[in-house]
Amino acid sequence: MPVLYGFLAYAAVGLAVAAAFVLLGVTRVTDPPRPVSIGARLLILPGAAVLWPYVLARWLRAGGRS
Repeated sequence: MPVLYGFLAYAAVGLAVAAAFVLLGVTRVTDPPRPVSIGARLLILPGAAVLWPYVLARWLRAGGRS
């Protein structure tokens, strides 16, 4: 049971980080900042949810750029 709860917690945090990243942060990590279409954001969402620790670290490092 603890493994299941750990997986569910990882998935919940992943979905929250991915949703925030797709809505607010995806344009900040590109160099130079570029607009991103809705279709591209939908394609990025599942990968960002699974790889959320890397996505969050990259987003925080790019935080100084606008």
